[in-house]
Amino acid sequence: MTDNDLSLIQDNPWDELRAHTSARIALGRVGSSLPTHEVLKFGLAHAQARDAVHRPLDFNDLKHQLRAESFRTLQAHSNAEDRQTYLLRPDYGRHLHNDSRLYLEHELAAPELAIVIADGLSSIAAQRHALPLLLAFREQFDTDWANTPVVLAEQGRVAIGDGIAVALRARMVVVMIGERPGLSSPDSLGVYLTFQPKLGSMDSQRNCISNVRPQGLPYTQAAIKLNYLVRESLRLQLSGVALKDDSNLLKI
Repeated sequence: MTDNDLSLIQDNPWDELRAHTSARIALGRVGSSLPTHEVLKFGLAHAQARDAVHRPLDFNDLKHQLRAESFRTLQAHSNAEDRQTYLLRPDYGRHLHNDSRLYLEHELAAPELAIVIADGLSSIAAQRHALPLLLAFREQFDTDWANTPVVLAEQGRVAIGDGIAVALRARMVVVMIGERPGLSSPDSLGVYLTFQPKLGSMDSQRNCISNVRPQGLPYTQAAIKLNYLVRESLRLQLSGVALKDDSNLLKI
């Protein structure tokens, strides 16, 4: 190839931007269609997203991992009896099953904080990221961890944390849950905190930290945000739209 030939090669102006995002931009084309490798990558991403939604969370494995790290674990179930019901009836996933309520009411006496790990819409997110995040948060937040319950909630959505907190008489609840998978992020973990939760708490009363995963918001940064929000929530005795995340202003 001569120097004249090299001069005809033009850099793709999208290459630099594509190096910083997994979003599907500037995919190119072959005739009127996408390149074959991009079609195959899309098919793989779609299959991974479907797997994330339908794959069950291995609660026994997660329970053993948590107990190995000295967390006090409890288990609960929503009103959705199986995955199919969970997907078809979101309202069932928001409510704690009565048997679980009775079980939790006799477990602990009014902890300051209750932590809930729920499968949500991406079980692999909870499987992969809940424990590393919890370990990072434990290093940040000083509390009576021996009496802080970690409740594994099967077929649960965010609001199931309200019923769990009410049953435990907890002052605050933090729900770690698998978020709805995208085509570039099938394993994104969301974290929701609510001060003085009650049945029927509105989403405006919660704070959210989203996209917790190594390729998104790393565990350490997510733990810093969570620690800040929990401390401020307890100090101000509120959460939701009235509680602002100013953790980026901290000197670390």
